[in-house]
Amino acid sequence: MFKFKLVAIEGIEDESLAEDTPTRLVERSRIIPTSVKLEVWARDRGRCVSGGATDELHFDHIVPYSKGGTSLKVENIQLLCARHNIEKSA
Repeated sequence: MFKFKLVAIEGIEDESLAEDTPTRLVERSRIIPTSVKLEVWARDRGRCVSGGATDELHFDHIVPYSKGGTSLKVENIQLLCARHNIEKSA
């Protein structure tokens, strides 16, 4: 079993992107910036939004990345436990 641990990884935050990084490349990144993760974690209070679980949490795209959803907006990311994330994808 895996437990979720929120860890800021240097070099992935919005602020750390080079100024000359093409905006289009940043917008199409699957990586959810640490700043977005922290806001989502606080908003969802470290719990699955579907059932309230606190174990095996995933950062889930509400509008899937594959369907044009963004990783850069807090409004498109939510916390789901593994069970609810798998059910959503099924």
